[in-house]
Amino acid sequence: MARIELDGVTVALPEPHRAKAILGPVTASLTEQRIALIGPNGSGKSTFARLLNGLTQPSSGSVLIDGLNTRKHSAAVRRRVGFLFSDPAAQLVMPTAAEDVALSLRRRKLSKNERRMEAHAWLARFGLDHLADVSVHSLSGGQRQLLALTAALAAEPNVLIADEPTTLLDLRNTRRIGDYLFSLPQQLVIVTHDLELASRCDRALVIDSGTIVFDGPARAATDYYQAVVA
Repeated sequence: MARIELDGVTVALPEPHRAKAILGPVTASLTEQRIALIGPNGSGKSTFARLLNGLTQPSSGSVLIDGLNTRKHSAAVRRRVGFLFSDPAAQLVMPTAAEDVALSLRRRKLSKNERRMEAHAWLARFGLDHLADVSVHSLSGGQRQLLALTAALAAEPNVLIADEPTTLLDLRNTRRIGDYLFSLPQQLVIVTHDLELASRCDRALVIDSGTIVFDGPARAATDYYQAVVA
C-alpha cells in the first residue's frame, strides 16, 4: 500500500480582506487498502480527496504520497495517484471510448497502433470493447462512468481516488461500479454519501466543517455519522 500522509494541512480560499478556510488543519496517515471519506455536503470531503493527487494544493502544511510532496513532485504524484470524478464528463475528453483510453497511455513509449491495441484490451477487461468506436456522448451514464474508470486505470496508478463515483448512477450501476472498485488491487480512497458502500471499506474518516471528527473502522464511522452528524 502507498503511504499517504497529511501534516497540518489547511486549504483556504482567498476573499477580500481575509481568507476563508474550507479544510483543516488536518493531520492523518492513510495506509489501509480501502478508505472512505464521508460527511455532509460542503464538509470538505472532495477538497481532502483532491489534495491526494495534487488537484488542490494545501494553503499550509504538506501532503506526501510515499514521501513525494504533492507540491514539489506533482507529475510523479499524478503518475501514482489516479482520480475518478463523480461526473465522467469532467474527464472524458476524446471523441470515442478507445481514443479516450489511448490518451491515458500517452506516457508509455508505444506506437499509435500499439496504443489502440492496448486501449482495446483495457476496454475488454471491463466489457466495453464492443463500444470502442462509439461516441462517448452516446453512452449511458453507467457506461461513461465505467469508461472513465477504465481510462484512469489504464495509466496504472498505485492509488485510485474516487470522488462520489456513484452519485449520478441508478441502483444497478451504483452496485456495478462499486463492485468494480472493490475488486481492484489498487489502494482505494472513496468519497461517498452511500454509507453501504463506505461500510465496505477498512477505515473511514468522517469530515464535518473542514475537520476530521471521527476516524476509525468503517462500520463504526458510518454509525457515528448517522448518530451525530447526519
